[in-house]
Amino acid sequence: MTGLAHSAAAAATGSWPDFPAEEIEIWPGTPPGAPATLPVEQVIENGDANRHNRLVKGIARPRLKLFRPARPNGAALLVTPGGGYSVIVIDAEGYQIGPWLSERGWTVFVLYYRLPGEGWANRADVPLADAQRAMRLIRSRATRFGFDPEKLGALGFSAGGHVCGDLATRHDAKVYEPIDAVDRLSARPVIAAPIYAVQSMTPPLAHAGSREMLLGPNPSRAIEQAHSPAHNVSARTPPCFLAHAEDDATVAVANSLEMRAALKAAGVEVETHLFTAGGHGFGLPGPKGEPARHWPEMFAAWAAARGLG
Repeated sequence: MTGLAHSAAAAATGSWPDFPAEEIEIWPGTPPGAPATLPVEQVIENGDANRHNRLVKGIARPRLKLFRPARPNGAALLVTPGGGYSVIVIDAEGYQIGPWLSERGWTVFVLYYRLPGEGWANRADVPLADAQRAMRLIRSRATRFGFDPEKLGALGFSAGGHVCGDLATRHDAKVYEPIDAVDRLSARPVIAAPIYAVQSMTPPLAHAGSREMLLGPNPSRAIEQAHSPAHNVSARTPPCFLAHAEDDATVAVANSLEMRAALKAAGVEVETHLFTAGGHGFGLPGPKGEPARHWPEMFAAWAAARGLG
């Protein structure tokens, strides 16, 4: 048994890695903008006896979980799971895609990013600050981990897809004060893949829960647009891979369509896959229907055509 079939079987038997031991702290000491009382991390098991489905909140120690490939292909990915900015869906959108990618040679870093509604200052930029710092830190250790620093991409799901899209379009925005030499490095991913991503922060297109957690109650129109990736696309935005199901009842497919239109208008290369069925959250092992569950292979082929993987 190989490839996706092997990974799907692992999911079905509950044999995904149990919180990979190897991890990397994002910040030295307490992260910037900390509240007087730090949130307390909680892990909520939402699965059953057959498979983990853990949700994490209260993240005061942003960090990366590392999946090392047996045969590195020279490329790496930062993965940002979703969860509506209220939790992080660490199994379904982190620990499941990590092994699948590492089996194909990718060095994979799954990001535990801070949740904006847990008391952090400058809440709307807290996830992006963690993503930027993570990209710079990963790039600084490329030789150690055996990949090319110019072959570092980003992949995110749902609200984590918003983190990914925000990183792709605002990788050079100053959202925290530099703290060491790492912060002189670029945070720009060379490719970005926001999957069934939250994108717009403007109603009615916005996912209401993600919008409120990120921006707080009653944000202005200007704030909404400032944190909608489609409004921040530029010529420096990397090539993007978009995938979304048209029957997604949680995050409207128009989020990805608006992002695609902005990328095309800016002359940025974009690969777009719209599936008739799949709903929301068709990450590994994916829906039973075809062909949405094959999005990882589509992504891998697209990345390989650009010299990654």
